Amino acid sequence: MAFSVFIDGEAGTTGLQIRERLIARDDITLIQVPHAARKDAGARGEAFAKADVAILCLPDDAAREAVELAKPHGTRIIDASTAHRVNPDWVFGFVELDAAQRDRIAQAQYVSNPGCYSTGAIALLHPLVAAGMLAADAPITINAVSGYTGGGKALIAEFEDGTAPDHFVYGLNHTHKHIPEIVRSAGLERLPIFVPSVGKYAQGMVVQIPLHLPAGQTAADLENCLRAHYAGQRFVQVVSPDAIGPRVDPQRLNGTNRMELTVHPSPEGDRVVLLATLDNLGKGASGAAVQNLNIMLGTDEGAGLTG
Repeated sequence: MAFSVFIDGEAGTTGLQIRERLIARDDITLIQVPHAARKDAGARGEAFAKADVAILCLPDDAAREAVELAKPHGTRIIDASTAHRVNPDWVFGFVELDAAQRDRIAQAQYVSNPGCYSTGAIALLHPLVAAGMLAADAPITINAVSGYTGGGKALIAEFEDGTAPDHFVYGLNHTHKHIPEIVRSAGLERLPIFVPSVGKYAQGMVVQIPLHLPAGQTAADLENCLRAHYAGQRFVQVVSPDAIGPRVDPQRLNGTNRMELTVHPSPEGDRVVLLATLDNLGKGASGAAVQNLNIMLGTDEGAGLTG
């Protein structure tokens, strides 16, 4: 049996990568709207009516409009935008969040794909907060660097035409769009300080969270907590710092749906830096969408994915 999938916004970076992951699969039939009709509500409505699942790769307002357009047809939806990530009527599409999340996604009508930065931050923070090893109201700082494809068409154009700097920091107004989903899904009670940056390379990401450890707590305690949480997971692994070396390349997992988590202790043992490394267009976007799609369709979770 072939399932019908409509990618609304397939011409964008995320949509193109999702299409690439699905096009060769014999269990998926892609429904397409002619390029000239890609903004035509009637043509898109027909596509939603034919689809078992639609994946939205659209700006937030357009994603909200697409959901309303699809409602009469009962189409199941994965939204890759920010529009529904803290909406209680949507299931958050980070499969590895907890033991029940996979089943929630499998049964959901609406799934909201996580953001790339938030995927790494939540993966590091949620298990520690849930286990009581990190206070929900602790002062948290999240630093990160991503390839420029995470910024969409405008930023990609800046880097490709040479007008963007080699590296820049942004989000210094403390209102980055990923903060609400990090707070909600990590279980935080205090807003973190989030300082993202962009480098002169296409894709790949490292998320960094420095922590001072309370008396009696060790880096091994944190690593063991993370290992227990992600035991048996296919795409999220906790690895030793020695396995990745003293210089962490944000591009090293590109082209995969993998995310690797590491705990880096200080020589004195009173401080750590938590790292999450992932492809911002893989586990951080298109790969996560395909993983969620597979779960919703009841097929092999890793179909079309490398990990």
